[in-house]
Amino acid sequence: MVNKLTDKEILDELRTITKNKAHWVTAIDDVAAKLGEQYSADVQAKALWLLGEMGLQYPLSVQLHIEQIADYLKDGNPKLRERSVNALGRIGRTNKDLILPYFDTMMNMRSDTAEAVRLAFVWACENIATGAPELFCDTLDLFYELISDKGERVRIEVPEMFRVMGKRLPHSVEPYLEKLEWFAQHDPHPVVRIHSSGAIRITKKALEESKHAADE
Repeated sequence: MVNKLTDKEILDELRTITKNKAHWVTAIDDVAAKLGEQYSADVQAKALWLLGEMGLQYPLSVQLHIEQIADYLKDGNPKLRERSVNALGRIGRTNKDLILPYFDTMMNMRSDTAEAVRLAFVWACENIATGAPELFCDTLDLFYELISDKGERVRIEVPEMFRVMGKRLPHSVEPYLEKLEWFAQHDPHPVVRIHSSGAIRITKKALEESKHAADE
């Protein structure tokens, strides 16, 4: 009878796969097989994270597993919700179409009770917006609200979403420049001030470049 692998052995196996990027595409199914209740939360969390990184490199190869990844958005364990959001963000950075069926559910994670999940939500949106900023043009109000989130790490990160959007679709951020200026000047946290100032600077630069391009 074959002995069941311990958590440590499985996690060691996943760490080995993580380091061996040259063989990721052939290991995707093996990693996805670790998404199941028979495995511990730590194993599932590591598998979710790794599938996200694999999906960034080989999005079509993880396509069969995206629904299972997205199912964790509703999991009772906040660590697994966090890893699910993160994985969708990484996959969506490369191929937005693969995550569109789960986009609305993912957007609801902004209201998650766990700060780590809300932070992962912001990171995921930044990842997706890098290649598909048009998905977020009508959602910037909710990101503006998140600058006042009760979680410090969330507040620090959210202005970066405006920077990402401002660089790519500056006109979508233009209506928020005055509001961002308030945070840049008055927020009690220095990093929120710095990130808000950066978002303003990048957006104004992109607006100027857009104006020059239109004049030529």
